[in-house]
Amino acid sequence: MCVDLLSEVVAGSAAWLGRGLSCVCAQGRDSDARPSFDLTPSQEDCLERLQNRIDVAYDSSIPHHQEALKDLWKLAFPEQELHGVVSNQWKEMGWQGKDPSTDFRGGGFISLENLLYFARKFPNSFQDLLRKQVGDRSVWEYPFAVAGINITFMLIQMLDLEAVKPRSVVGETFLRFLSVNESAFDLLYCIAFKLMDQQWLSMRASYMEFNTVMKSTRRQLEREIMVEDITRLEDLPSYSLLSQ
Repeated sequence: MCVDLLSEVVAGSAAWLGRGLSCVCAQGRDSDARPSFDLTPSQEDCLERLQNRIDVAYDSSIPHHQEALKDLWKLAFPEQELHGVVSNQWKEMGWQGKDPSTDFRGGGFISLENLLYFARKFPNSFQDLLRKQVGDRSVWEYPFAVAGINITFMLIQMLDLEAVKPRSVVGETFLRFLSVNESAFDLLYCIAFKLMDQQWLSMRASYMEFNTVMKSTRRQLEREIMVEDITRLEDLPSYSLLSQ
C-alpha cells in the first residue's frame, strides 16, 4: 500500500475530506431526485438523531473522541500496543499520516463510529479488509481507514441525509429501514465497505480506479435498496458478503 503516492495521484482533483482519495462518487444524479415526502413522527425522530451524529466533528481534544480512536486501534491490532494518538503506527491502518484527526475533516466523528461498529459487529470481515486477506490484491491497494471515511461520506450523500427531508427514493426507502433499526446507517456502512472491496477485487482495481469502484458500489447499493419487498438491510443481497 502506498498512501503517499495515492495522495499525489489525486492532487488537483475534486479533493474530499482529508488530503487523500477523491470521492466523486458522492455526486447525486438528477434522475434520483423527487419532491420531499412527509415523514412519520418516528421517522422524523430517527432522522434527527442520525443527523445529530453527522453534525459532530471529530475533536482530538475531547477525551471521549481520543478513547474511541484508541478503541479502534485495540480492535484492529489487539496484539500491538499503541504508542500514542499521534504515532506513525496509524499508517498501518491506512491513515494518511501519524495523526488520524487530520483525515476526519468532513467525515466527522460518525466515520469513526462506523469503523468501530464494523470492527465489533463483523470482526472477521473487518480484519479481512484491514489486512487485505481475501483475493488477488493489487500491488497498490486502497488505504483501509481513508477508504472507510470515503464510504461514510458517500452514504451521507447517497441517502441525502443532510437535507431536512430525503429528496430521493433511495433516501425515503432507507428511512423505513432506520425507523425499525436505529443502527441501520452503521449496518449499511459495513455492507457498503465489504461490497466496495468485492467490486475492487472483481474489477482488479488499483489506486487509480478507486473512484470508479466507489461509483460502482454506490450504484449497486442503490439497486439493492430499491428491490421490492425488502424490509430490512439484512435482506439485501450484499449483506451475505459479511461474516462475523
